[in-house]
Amino acid sequence: MNDGALESFEAHRPAMIAIAYRMLGSVAEAEDIVQEAWLRWQDTPREEVRSERAFLSTVVTRLCLDRLKSAQATREEYVGPWLPEPMRTADTPVDPESISLAFLVLLESLSPVERAVYLLHEVFGYSHSEVSEMVGKEEAACRQSLHRAREHIRARRPRFAPSKESHERLVTGFMSACLSGDLDGLKRLLAHDVTSWADGGGKVRGASLNPVRGADAVARLFLGLMKKVPFDLKPEFAEFNGWPALVFRVNGAVFDVMTFETDGEHIHAIRSILNPEKLARV
Repeated sequence: MNDGALESFEAHRPAMIAIAYRMLGSVAEAEDIVQEAWLRWQDTPREEVRSERAFLSTVVTRLCLDRLKSAQATREEYVGPWLPEPMRTADTPVDPESISLAFLVLLESLSPVERAVYLLHEVFGYSHSEVSEMVGKEEAACRQSLHRAREHIRARRPRFAPSKESHERLVTGFMSACLSGDLDGLKRLLAHDVTSWADGGGKVRGASLNPVRGADAVARLFLGLMKKVPFDLKPEFAEFNGWPALVFRVNGAVFDVMTFETDGEHIHAIRSILNPEKLARV
C-alpha cells in the first residue's frame, strides 16, 4: 500500500466516522468500523474503484449494517435506558441537528436499513441510485424505506433551539437553579412534559432504570441528586453532539455528560450518560 492510498483514505476518514457514528451511536464502534474499512481498502485494486468516496461509504455502511444485526441482542439485554455515546464537537464543523443525541436516539427506532437509507440520502446527499448500490437493495425498496423513515422522523422529530446561545442560556439556568436549590425556578425552565433519562448501563449506583417525566418530578429528581453528590463534583460547560452540554467530574475524572433538548424557551428532555464505558473518550 503506497503513501498515496493512505493519504486518500485519510482524506475520507471524517466522512466515514460521520456515517458510522450516526449509524451506531458509538464513537468507539465507529472507529472500529473505519479500521475495518482500511483493511478492505488495502486489499482492493485501485482500478476497481470508480469513486473513492462512494466506495468507502459503501464499505462503512455495510459494515455498520452487519454490526447492528449483532448489536440488537446486546441492546435488548442492556440495563436501563440505552443512550448513544457522547461526542465532543466544539472543534469540529457539524450539523447540530443530525448529530444531536436526541436525533441519534430517534434513529434507533428505525430499522437498520431505514436508518442507513435516511442518513445516506437526507444527511449525506447521496442519490437514490447510489444509496441503492450502497445498501445492496433495489432502488424501489430503498425509496420505500426512505418514505417510512421520513414519516417516522417527521412525526417524532426532536425540538431544536433557534441558536446555540438560547440553548446555552437554558442549560446555564438549569445548573444555577440546581446549585441554589431553586425548585420553582427550575420548574419554570422545564416543559410540562419534560423527560429525563439516565444511562448507567447497570454500572452506576443510583442511576434510574426508568425515565422520569413531568416538570415537578424532574425538578425534584435533580434537586435531590444535588444533595447527594460528592463535595468535589465539578460541573463544566462543553459542546457535545453539536450543542452546549454539562460535564461533571469527580476527582478530575468525567462522571456524567448531560445533554439537553430545548426549543430555546424550555427544556424538553435531559439525557445523562453515566456509563463509564461511554465516557472513556471524553
